[in-house]
Amino acid sequence: MNRRYYSVAAWAVLLCLAGPAVADHPEREMAAAAHTFLASLNEEERALTVFEFGDEERLNWHFIPKERRGLPLSKMSEDQKSLAYALLATGLSRKGQVKALTVMSLERILQLSEGPDRRFSRDPALYHVSVFGQPSPAGTWGWRFEGHHLSVNFVIVKGQLASGTPSFYGSNPAHVKSGPRRGLRALAEEEDIARALVRSLNPEQLKIALVRKEAPRDIFSGSQRKVVPLKHKGLPSTALNWHQRELLMQIIHEYVFRSRTELAHRDLHKIKQAGIEKIHFAWMGSLEPDKPHYYSIQGPTFLLEYDNIQNNANHVHTAWRDFENDFGIDTLRHHYENSPHH
Repeated sequence: MNRRYYSVAAWAVLLCLAGPAVADHPEREMAAAAHTFLASLNEEERALTVFEFGDEERLNWHFIPKERRGLPLSKMSEDQKSLAYALLATGLSRKGQVKALTVMSLERILQLSEGPDRRFSRDPALYHVSVFGQPSPAGTWGWRFEGHHLSVNFVIVKGQLASGTPSFYGSNPAHVKSGPRRGLRALAEEEDIARALVRSLNPEQLKIALVRKEAPRDIFSGSQRKVVPLKHKGLPSTALNWHQRELLMQIIHEYVFRSRTELAHRDLHKIKQAGIEKIHFAWMGSLEPDKPHYYSIQGPTFLLEYDNIQNNANHVHTAWRDFENDFGIDTLRHHYENSPHH
């Protein structure tokens, strides 16, 4: 089997054993990891990797197979790949690391099942690292790790971790049904907990939560740079019993805690401060496994979307968005409004 396949799998194990990033100084860890990674690059590699913080490319995120800017793993030495994965580990929880690297490893399964005759090849080395601005413990800068079905974006403003969204994880296949990895479901919890919630609803609740009998073609937010609240809302959390509210919060935790603990707790505090009673849960499509389905959870500050529609309902997209602070926009606005700039 190809050596790159083992590389991704091995890193999943190593990062898991290393545990989550240390909780003291996430911004310093990110700056140190980014600086070390950039120091390993030659001039040509740095030119592919580094952008001005204000460059439009910082907002140009995607999750489909396409040409990307940034330095891909495929053009890195083994040492440089190690440092790229180390940077990724500074932004994610242990669970987030495992999910991300498992998503990447699925490219090898797609490559074997689809064959070589594709415009964009399936390759777990086609994930790109981009750095925006100059990494420093007290500075304003950002970084992105992105490829097919994975987009991880972080922004640090004035030395403070400001944003970890947009955050996108996908899985194709959602459920590996044959071969040596048969049974693997990279994003199983995201589906199973939500299905438990929707199946727990009584007829009156389900009538409100099921906003459409047919599933949409994809998540509504797509790769929009600025996300807005969805028109459909669904069932308010105030209409749920205590067990159902627990399931609702479990789903939210599953998405939020892909990021490292400090950022996740901050996002969770923001959600609670805006009002858990203002959160809505909506479902579209079938309630049965292996059938096209979609759900959204949204509150005053955030949107969470999930779909499993393509490839005979065996292809998952999940997104975590912040209505005001994707890419650190809101934090940057407050910073510039309250600090003198020329």
